[in-house]
This record gives sequence, structure tokens and C-alpha cells, in this order.
Amino acid sequence: MSSGAGNLVCVTGASGYIASWIVKFLLQSGYTVRATVRDTSDPKKIDHLLSLDGAKERLHLFKANLLEEGSFDSVVQGCHGVFHTASPFYHDVKDPQAELLDPAVKGTLNVLKSCVNSPTLKRVVLTSSVAAVAYNSKPRTPDVVVDETWFSDPDICRELKRWYVLSKTLAEDSAWKFVRENNIDMVTINPAMVIGPLLQPVLNTSAAAVLNLIGAQTFPNASFGWVNVKDVANAHIQAYESASANGRYVLVERVTHYSDVVKTLHDLYPTLQLPEKCANDNPYEPTYQVSKEKAKSLGIEFVPLDVSIKETVESLKEKKFINF
Repeated sequence: MSSGAGNLVCVTGASGYIASWIVKFLLQSGYTVRATVRDTSDPKKIDHLLSLDGAKERLHLFKANLLEEGSFDSVVQGCHGVFHTASPFYHDVKDPQAELLDPAVKGTLNVLKSCVNSPTLKRVVLTSSVAAVAYNSKPRTPDVVVDETWFSDPDICRELKRWYVLSKTLAEDSAWKFVRENNIDMVTINPAMVIGPLLQPVLNTSAAAVLNLIGAQTFPNASFGWVNVKDVANAHIQAYESASANGRYVLVERVTHYSDVVKTLHDLYPTLQLPEKCANDNPYEPTYQVSKEKAKSLGIEFVPLDVSIKETVESLKEKKFINF
């Protein structure tokens, strides 16, 4: 990684899973980082950031709320880069509009509005998701290759009641419209299910996907793309530093069915209690391919899925989410 010395950047939602790794790598590279969190007095949100190498000298925490217009103005002022990762991700939603859609869409626009008034700003890197890419009427079967030219269809997301998917689709869509109208240089990073080591003390949704298999009776009948959190964080920084980076970057090491994740867990940890049957009797949801070409142009060499799964379990053990 190049030296970020003298470079001032902002990371929103800094206490989150991906964002914490972005902050760690930025500090390692010599950047000065302004990090926003919702609550600067909550040790669960900030202690793991304050303990990072370089944090004492070059990490500055700011309180900012996605839904408060202007709350990012002073944070973004003077920054050369903005990494906007703040966006809620969970499944058990009572009110999709308030819990997911507003924070994702309005929050993204609030951050981008703050960027319009910043003369120093070179580029915004937006954390989007494969959710904004792969959900449309095209079939996803083993011979199909999903790439950056795919966009999710909001109507289909609504029909399927995939509220998180809809939130990321609408957020990225409105972001592209806004940056085109306001002449902002933006790149988006679109990872699949992100796993690997946790820096933060609380469990995040994607690491929970692995944890929830342990001791379960059944595994979901679903196929997902998977990618290591360190690759995702690194891609954000490469997308900021590389002059030629543009558009969207889909990040998926491999698409695999939950049955294969269980098999890998079993191979790695033969004593773990793991589910032996699928949650339903339907045929397994097919896997599909995801192009790695554009990601490789950023210099990303993906951590293999079995290594990512092992890192996740070891991290969950270390943080006492599991004991065995």
C-alpha cells in the first residue's frame, strides 16, 4: 500500500465490521482519519478503534447521524477522500422504510451533499453490495457470470420483500444520479457476504451467518457469494488511491451453497456440532459465477473461502461467541 502520509480522509460508520478494517489499514498506511460513529461515548463502538496502531496520533472520532442533514459537513471539510460505509444491515425488520431504506438512501445523499461543498475532495468510495447487482429477472445458474454491468431491479426486490437488498439498490442508484449531477468522482465497492476476523466486539450480520450454523439443526437452502473482510477493506483503499479506478467493483471470492460451507466447517473442525440436513426438501438453490476481472485490476488477490471461514471461526472463538 502506498503512503497516505499527510492525506486526510473520512470514514463513516467507522465502528462497523468493514469500516473498522478500512480505518485500520488507512492508519497503517499513514493516513489521518476522521471517523464518524453514532455514539462517541459507547465503548463498544469506539474502544477497538482507539486501540489501533496510529490511532493516538491520527484518528479523530466524530459523532454524526445519517438522517441529520448537514451532520457530515464539518467532518468532510478539508478531506481528500470519503469512505461512506455507514448503512444498516440486519434481517429482522419491523419497519423497512424507517430501519433500512431511509438510513441507506437519505443517509447516502446526506453524506454526498456534504461532499459537494468540499473543494479538497478528490473521490468518494461508497460501500455498496452485491445486493445492488444481482437481484433482477435474469437467471442465476452455474453457467451465468454476474458482473459490474448488472443492476438489481427495485420492483423485484419489493416483490420478494428483500428489504436490505432494496435499501442497497436504491442507495447506490440515487448516489450515481447525485454524483453525476454534482460532478463528484465516486467509485462503489460491491461485496457479497463478508466474513473473516472481527475487530469490533459485537457480532455483525455476515459473521453471524457462519456462527448460526454451529449447533443448528438445519442449514439454509441458499447460495451466496462470500469474500474476506480484509480484501474488501483493501479494495476500498485501492479504489481511492488508484487514479484509473472507476465505476463499480464486485467482490466475490466464490459463490457457494450453505451445504458447502457446512462441509468446509466440518473438514476444518470435525468436533463441531453442525447441521446435517437442509431447511427444506427443495432442490438446492443453484450457484452462479461472479466476474473477478475488475476486482483483479485493483490488485485484489482473494483470500480463499476455506481460509476466510477458518479466520471467522477463530475470531468468534477469541471473542467468546463460541466455546469449543
